[in-house]
Amino acid sequence: MAWFPLWKLSSQKLGLFLVTLGFIWGMMLLHFTIQQRTHHESSTVLREQILDLSKRYIKALAEENQNVVDGPYVGTMTAYDLKKTLAVLLDNIMQRLGKLELKVETLILNGTGGNTTNSSTTAVPSIGISDKLNVADLLNGAQEQCELPPMDGFPHCEGKVKWMKDMWQSDPCYANYGVDGSTCSFVIYLSEVENWCPHLPWRKKNQNDQLEGKTVSDIRTDFEDLYSIMSQREEFRWMMLRIKRMANSWIEAIKSLAEKQNLEKRKRKKILVHLGLLTKESGFKIAENAFSGGPLGELVQWSDLITTLYLLGHDIRISASLVELKEIMKKVMDNRSGCPTQGDRIVELIYIDIVGLTQFKKTLGPSWVHYQCMLRVLDSFGTEPEFNHAQYAQSKGHKTPWGKWNLHPQQFNTMFPHTPDNSFLGFVVEQHLNASDTKHINDIKRQNHSLVYGKVDNFWKDKGRYLDIIHAYTEVHGTVHGKNFENVPSYVKNHGILSGRDLQFLLRETKLFIGLGFPYEGPAPLEAIANGCAFLNPKFDPPKSSKNTDFFKGKPTFRELTSQHPYAEVYIGTPHVWTVNIDNPSEVEQAVKAILSQKIKPYLPHEFTCEGMLQRLNAFIEKQDFCHGQVMWPPLSALQVKFAEPGKSCKQVCQEDHLICEPSFFQHLNKDKDLIKYGIECQTVDSASDIVVPTFDESRKHCTFQEDLLLFSCAGSSSDRKRICPCRDYMKGQVALCEGCL
Repeated sequence: MAWFPLWKLSSQKLGLFLVTLGFIWGMMLLHFTIQQRTHHESSTVLREQILDLSKRYIKALAEENQNVVDGPYVGTMTAYDLKKTLAVLLDNIMQRLGKLELKVETLILNGTGGNTTNSSTTAVPSIGISDKLNVADLLNGAQEQCELPPMDGFPHCEGKVKWMKDMWQSDPCYANYGVDGSTCSFVIYLSEVENWCPHLPWRKKNQNDQLEGKTVSDIRTDFEDLYSIMSQREEFRWMMLRIKRMANSWIEAIKSLAEKQNLEKRKRKKILVHLGLLTKESGFKIAENAFSGGPLGELVQWSDLITTLYLLGHDIRISASLVELKEIMKKVMDNRSGCPTQGDRIVELIYIDIVGLTQFKKTLGPSWVHYQCMLRVLDSFGTEPEFNHAQYAQSKGHKTPWGKWNLHPQQFNTMFPHTPDNSFLGFVVEQHLNASDTKHINDIKRQNHSLVYGKVDNFWKDKGRYLDIIHAYTEVHGTVHGKNFENVPSYVKNHGILSGRDLQFLLRETKLFIGLGFPYEGPAPLEAIANGCAFLNPKFDPPKSSKNTDFFKGKPTFRELTSQHPYAEVYIGTPHVWTVNIDNPSEVEQAVKAILSQKIKPYLPHEFTCEGMLQRLNAFIEKQDFCHGQVMWPPLSALQVKFAEPGKSCKQVCQEDHLICEPSFFQHLNKDKDLIKYGIECQTVDSASDIVVPTFDESRKHCTFQEDLLLFSCAGSSSDRKRICPCRDYMKGQVALCEGCL
């Protein structure tokens, strides 16, 4: 007989073992006592003693396990691994008790001759551990069944369980996580390690989660630690200067938000920020050109993101080279198994750009799959679901170097809230003028001046007729840099490159900010509006898209721009934004006259302020979760169902009712029983993998539902069926959040 080392048992298991052992010794002692006292006590008394001792044993066993949920997979310290042993012992003990009772009665009968008890015995049944299994089943390797929760909101769970059934022995790492071939162990692994399935309610809370939950994120109100991190790299110099200029505004904003909103008891997360566009391998040289008129939109967004994460109290590591990225992720780079690396998570959230995404995937190799759900990709123009889904994009013949990442579409973070399938990260419109400039600001008087939005000569090409109309009413200014000015009219007063502070002083004495049609969706119009200018926004008819405009060709979106700045057109509007056909002289002239005839106050939407970005990003970090199946955010109470007639997208239909299409709600409109409450009765149903479903064919009362959840899309329209659209409201000046989202 092989002996099991007792020191390997937990205290609880050892206690159970000792109780059982004590019971056996008690029975032996009782047997000896009975033999000594058979001439003095009746069998009835002895039977009562045996039953009393048995009851005491059962009571002790119950007290040891009063808080333990029975089952093989309930969690640690449940003693289930001793259960088979105890069952066999109890079975043997009960048989011995039966024989002992018979022997006692026989001894008494033979010894006294005075008692006439029935010498026959009733067969003592074996005691199993449950109603379903007996000792023989357990010894043959049978396992108790665990009750699984509903799979709603975890669409991939069933498929993953089937895969595990066939493949769990393909890699020893699964067994290391406790997978033993049973369905229950599959679900536990897929819910607690890889997050594909719902957490089993009777499982104890994961110990790592409990420890992590104690790490509280406290807001920060100074920048010293961030400065020490960023000052080490020349690539960060432009961003650091921006952060320093805006430091007071940021500090005031985080304090203000903390007064309005409870920022306590938030989990402090380990966040990796990898700026792929700043790496030498990218070849972009954005950081090098930042001080000589190069594109700054990406650097603006990155600096504001880093500031926000820092002030919200999270632990951030910033990488701008492949060497740094490999150093941070070195613990998981060599993981060739199908399972995540055990132990502390290196990161819990990853902010990255499209360039960095390619670098990250190549660096991690097979481990990439375990970090996909943590990614948040800065993507200025957005990535629509049909380009994100690799197989679907290929089937449609989309030839683009971008897209095909198979991420959740909301993991892409945009510059403006133009694509509801993606998340709106945004940026902050910098206010260069501070309290010390108040006197100067008050002394500034608005002039009949206009400032043209176009710092490169080529932007001015073929705009002479349009600018001549504006020149008839205003003095035209520009900030064109370079050596070529052939497209700039001679009457333009050009200031060249201005500092942010000087530019805002110029805007304060200007009435009109003139769009030329390019660049698309830049931050400058918002800055002008925030300084009291009206923005003349060129209308595009037909709308510009990848189908008719070279600039958008190859980009992973079919989004149509109806103007140079659709956000300003839709979410701001008059009197701050005038969207006009610049090829129509009378329309331009009418708009210019209307603007000059009124006093327009400075206006900046809350979402483009420091506090607005802090509020929005904090909500995303706290609520958005693509690693744990269904997460009810935004709350379902915000859902408003609309129907898009053939030819219209859900984005259009929601927008027409001053709502936002909310892709998170599609899954709640993807079953016939879910649609009954909205007056849709599906007499017949089918399913498809397409960006326009779910749809409703009214003539046939036929519903088509979505097979692939990555293809839920607010974009796209059906030519012959109604689209079923999930809309929601939004906070004024904070379109990313619904009224009940906080």
